[in-house]
Amino acid sequence: MTDPIDEKANDNNTNDNNTNDDSGENMKEKSFAELFESYDTKISHELNQGDKVEGEIISIGDKSVYIDTGTKSDGVVGKAELLDEKGEFLYKIGDKVNLYVVSLSESEMILSKALSGAGQATMLDDASRNGTPVEGKVTGVIKGGFSVDIMGKRAFCPVSQMDVKYVENQEEYVGQTHHFLITRFEESGRNIVVSRRDLLNEEIKEKSKVYFEKVEEGDIVQGIVTKLMSFGAFVELIPGVEGMVHISELSWSRIEKAEEVIQPGDVVNVKVLKIESSKQSEPSKQSDTFKISLSMKQTSSNPWDSMEKTFNTGDQVSGKVVRLTSFGAFVEIVPGVDGLVHISEMSHTKRVLRPDDVVQVGERVQVVIKSIDMDSKRISLSIKDALSDPWTGASAKYEIGSIVEGHLEKREKFGLFITLEPGVTGLMPSSHISKSANASDFEKLKPGNSIQVMIQEVDEEKRRLTLTSPDQKEGDNWKQFANSKKSTPVGTMESLFLEAMKKKK
Repeated sequence: MTDPIDEKANDNNTNDNNTNDDSGENMKEKSFAELFESYDTKISHELNQGDKVEGEIISIGDKSVYIDTGTKSDGVVGKAELLDEKGEFLYKIGDKVNLYVVSLSESEMILSKALSGAGQATMLDDASRNGTPVEGKVTGVIKGGFSVDIMGKRAFCPVSQMDVKYVENQEEYVGQTHHFLITRFEESGRNIVVSRRDLLNEEIKEKSKVYFEKVEEGDIVQGIVTKLMSFGAFVELIPGVEGMVHISELSWSRIEKAEEVIQPGDVVNVKVLKIESSKQSEPSKQSDTFKISLSMKQTSSNPWDSMEKTFNTGDQVSGKVVRLTSFGAFVEIVPGVDGLVHISEMSHTKRVLRPDDVVQVGERVQVVIKSIDMDSKRISLSIKDALSDPWTGASAKYEIGSIVEGHLEKREKFGLFITLEPGVTGLMPSSHISKSANASDFEKLKPGNSIQVMIQEVDEEKRRLTLTSPDQKEGDNWKQFANSKKSTPVGTMESLFLEAMKKKK
């Protein structure tokens, strides 16, 4: 005996199955209807010469590319027309391309990137109104621009409309074939003005959009230096798309001019720092523009990152003077790392008032690293520490009681400053001059004159040297000691005094 509930369930299942079968038939019928309607649409959708077509690539041959035009007839375009500037074919099956119908027949539809000889001259008016590119050959240079042959008709292209860049040599374009947009078509074709620049700008916009879908801030890309300015350099990333490298981003080294590191035409690697897109309104359309900030130096590591491993305090290195200030000179010891040589660290031998009295920008000098501050990225350097200190060993070189020759450096009220050698100057006090037997000789001295003096006292640590006259009036003791210096050891003032007393006895 069958349960009523089970019977109801079976009935429901039977109804469901019937419904599903009907639905499947309906779907099949609907799909067939849609397909038929789609085919019927293709038949009714006709194209004419000059029409613009956005089609999908369905087949790629050795010389031809076949396009689904959305009609019952597929189109064909020469493969060579789709090559990029480098002669490479970058498309694949499924990609969409924008082309123009240049020829129609029952058996084929010929497509092209622009109207050319394959079309008829009567199409020029339509091309003008529809913004359809046409193919033309530059035949000559005329006043203000170029003469262009388009389908047997003479057209004029202003020099400003031939390229997106400044045209320096017009003759270079003669004989070349390009695509143009007709901007003016008057008097049944007797007055035709064309522009290649407008067409290039449109292509650049499309390429820019594709390019910046792949490139992001932080990426390192390659470009060509196109122009140098006082504030930096412009680098072309792809034809028509340029970025700017500020002078501070050209090199880790301190530079004054971009020419110091790059020249126009150089191929360089740059890091994309910032991409700013903005909408710019134009008559009847809007376009995207890009402001791109680039960096050359950030494609390599910051030299400060390895400073602690490369250099130590006390190291003597060679560097280039890159900048002078009132208080010293900045010396670059490796590209991008410079340190300060304070004016007090420039010379042992003279008092420096101006850094350019000792060094010049661009000059290479030896320096000693006095300190490295990684936190503030500052380095203290010394030129004089890299040179021999004339005061080193001065107490042994200038023995007390010895007579040496010096030159008057300058005269003061309290005495004379006499230079014994570059960097070593002693003082002869006025009280010592008055005790000299030839005091008048010292009074007549002029700067630069030579004179013999006796070493009275040497303080090597404080860099002080006291001088006196070899012929003092007080018993001529100093003169005696000077004459007998070769046979008598000379020591301190105390030993000299004791020796003199012994001789008096």
